[in-house]
Amino acid sequence: MALLEIKNLGISFGGLRAVDNFSITIEKGQLYGLIGPNGAGKTTIFNLLTGVYKPNAGTIFLDGVNITGKKTVDINRAGIARTFQNIRLFKELTVLDNVKTGLHNGYPYSTVTGILRLPKFFKVEKEMNEKAAELLKVFDLDKEKNTLASNLPYGKQRKLEIARALATGPKLLLLDEPAAGMNPNETTELMDTIRFVRDNFDMTILLIEHDMKLVSGICERLTVLNFGQVLTQGKTADVLNDPEVIKAYLGE
Repeated sequence: MALLEIKNLGISFGGLRAVDNFSITIEKGQLYGLIGPNGAGKTTIFNLLTGVYKPNAGTIFLDGVNITGKKTVDINRAGIARTFQNIRLFKELTVLDNVKTGLHNGYPYSTVTGILRLPKFFKVEKEMNEKAAELLKVFDLDKEKNTLASNLPYGKQRKLEIARALATGPKLLLLDEPAAGMNPNETTELMDTIRFVRDNFDMTILLIEHDMKLVSGICERLTVLNFGQVLTQGKTADVLNDPEVIKAYLGE
């Protein structure tokens, strides 16, 4: 069974059909890329997958469960987490506390327990601190755990956003232009990080990216989107050598 199966997904804004008849199947453990020119509808698809928008048509199945139109928090609990093209950290919180925000669904306690600081509060906080610290070590951020997120270098902020997403315990990780704003060395390091996450967290990853070095270096399959519709899908090498893709996407 595929981890993610999208059938004939669509959404309109006024008279504009932003995504039209979009279908995709992603197997467990795949590193899958979604590419296309600006305005093609890529981030809109991420917003549909995470409940930010509700589709006008189509269905979304995650691990065999229909999650179409569900609330964002319920979709996250079902197993989808994401990062954003424009980094959205809690910049007034520390690195450690940013990761802990992603752990709260898995480590609940009541409002009363939190207010009164009952024994369960301290037990849960200790467990979350330990789990967050483990994730930070994976991303070589443990030495900055008490640093404000806003004071991290740009590349490390990107890593922190991925660590926070993983803290929710997803099955599918959505990365929206993770290499945006990175220099070549940071991009190479990011590629290693993404492979590590896939291999060591038993993760399936769908990413949007314009950096073709990253796309060709890590993605196993690609879907090319143009004007809200699928232009082509297939193995990465085949797609990137498709004359239609070169014409529509690369502008050649």
